[in-house]
Amino acid sequence: MPPRRRYAFRGGGVTIEEFDEEDGHDYDDEEEADDTEEEEEEEEEDDDTEEEDEEDEESQIRVHTSVPHTPRASQEESEEKEKQIRSAEGVCSTSGSQEEEDAAWKPSEGEGTSCLICMEVWTNGGDHQVCCLPCGHLYGFSCIKKWLKQPRSAGKCPQCNRTCGLRDVRKIFASRIAAVDDDAHKRILFLEGKLNSIEQKSASWSNKEAQWRKREAELRSEVNKLKKKIAYMESTTNATLRESNVASQEKYTPGNKIYQEQNGHAPSCSFRHQGERLVNGGRIFDIDGGRQILLLARRLSGVGGTFVLSQMSLHSGEIDDIMLPPTTRAIKDLHISPHNNGLAVFGSLGKKLSVISLESHNTVLSYDLPAAPWSCSWDRSSSHHIYAGLQNGMVLVFDMRQTMGPLASLAGLTSNPVHTIHHLSANSTPTTDVCSLLSASSIGLCQWNINGSEGRPSLVPETGNPGVCISSSYCPWSDHVVASYRPRVGSSDDTVSTQPTLTQTGANTIGVDGFHVCLKRRGFCFQKLSSTHASVDTIRLPRTAIVDFGEGGRKQLFASCEESTRQLILQDPSTFAVSQRFSLASHHPLQDVKYANVNGYTLLGLLTDDRLQLLRNEQTYM
Repeated sequence: MPPRRRYAFRGGGVTIEEFDEEDGHDYDDEEEADDTEEEEEEEEEDDDTEEEDEEDEESQIRVHTSVPHTPRASQEESEEKEKQIRSAEGVCSTSGSQEEEDAAWKPSEGEGTSCLICMEVWTNGGDHQVCCLPCGHLYGFSCIKKWLKQPRSAGKCPQCNRTCGLRDVRKIFASRIAAVDDDAHKRILFLEGKLNSIEQKSASWSNKEAQWRKREAELRSEVNKLKKKIAYMESTTNATLRESNVASQEKYTPGNKIYQEQNGHAPSCSFRHQGERLVNGGRIFDIDGGRQILLLARRLSGVGGTFVLSQMSLHSGEIDDIMLPPTTRAIKDLHISPHNNGLAVFGSLGKKLSVISLESHNTVLSYDLPAAPWSCSWDRSSSHHIYAGLQNGMVLVFDMRQTMGPLASLAGLTSNPVHTIHHLSANSTPTTDVCSLLSASSIGLCQWNINGSEGRPSLVPETGNPGVCISSSYCPWSDHVVASYRPRVGSSDDTVSTQPTLTQTGANTIGVDGFHVCLKRRGFCFQKLSSTHASVDTIRLPRTAIVDFGEGGRKQLFASCEESTRQLILQDPSTFAVSQRFSLASHHPLQDVKYANVNGYTLLGLLTDDRLQLLRNEQTYM
């Protein structure tokens, strides 16, 4: 009986093994025969080369068809076996062509590092060292040697069937062999180029975005400036229209302007509304007539709001904020230097007295104080000296040329806070060597005559009364002083009610019956001129001012807030004759009132928490 063939799949291809069906002897066992039999087989193969080539061609054809042709097997059995082989092994090829077999073969993850005969990793030395055939395919040396010695292999490559012998095998000495996929490499280069292009475009767009954001910020700043200018122009226009309407109806409005003649003449000034500026958290301010600017101390909204200084232009209404140190607390007093040197001094509850520059917005000097300052003032005769009234009743004298501390520390009559301090003019002081200060606390007015570092305060006799002094104002050109009082609860003085009469003045404030006292300074003494009743705040310390119109200090008006009617009243300080009344534009309490002479006219400012109301005189004294 002729021997039967058996099909086996090895190294990604198909091989044929023959065995005798009767004795069951497998030719694979002959691979392990002794070397003598293998040499005899090689000699027989060399003698019968032509015959083996023909047989190899037939076996090759049979391998690619994957179905053995036997006389006893029918065509149907062949197809059935072919299906079984496909389902069992999963690598069947029916095309018979090398291209289809290559297309069906998929490289494993270990391709390039393992032998396709034993599927084990080859080495760079030893029996299983990597080697190659003339066709270029790689195998382990021991595997390809054993393969080529098999009779059935007929000295051919297991992959491409190209004829070769053991002497054609070449060992490769390399640490590792790997093949680069040319298409994948090109794809990687293409993707890298595309990524670089995207990164360049992204960087370009980022630069453009930064430029757009910068331009947007600039445009927003310009828009805010234009809005402020528009608001300023609208407020000025509205104020002008209101004034023209009032003037067209009647020359004087009843209750708005009152003329009272005294000694044959009456005040002849006339203030008109100049406009309004909206502010946020206004507390105190001052006006620089030469530079035509206002300096405001504001408290920003919010819990634990910080305090800032804001510089406002009288022309454009533009506001520049001057940021202060985070430790700065409530600002109690603020004054611009009268020496036109561009400096301003302010005291804060953080126990600091600071001097800032209005040009650079920088802090020039900062003094640490033993107690919180409640008031401060400039020396009108010397641009180097400043004064501060403290919460503990002390008065400190500073020389800005000495930055370490105060020049003198003076103790007061009591420990009550000094809420107002003025440097008295040297015009009526008999001795120029003596510096005179006027301070105000709850006990009344105190005069300080400072000679060098020594100073003794004395209570002004005309102000020693049962009332509580809550404000004072001073005119250096005329030496007029007006002190404001509210009654002391429990007082039995005839001039003051023992139980103050409260008057509801609004949603947030209550007025109480108090009074104003006007004094004239003559040398080291003060002469009482007049007094009048007034409705004052029952809790807060109000601000007042004596407006001087020039003309050698001959014409002044006392400005104060009437809490019962929520009006600003302008009065002759010598007689308290009422000249004008203005209703406050805000329902908030009046925080501060200041004035300045600007280019031949007098500007009066009224500050509340939410706005700054400006008044301008229309005619001067004749």
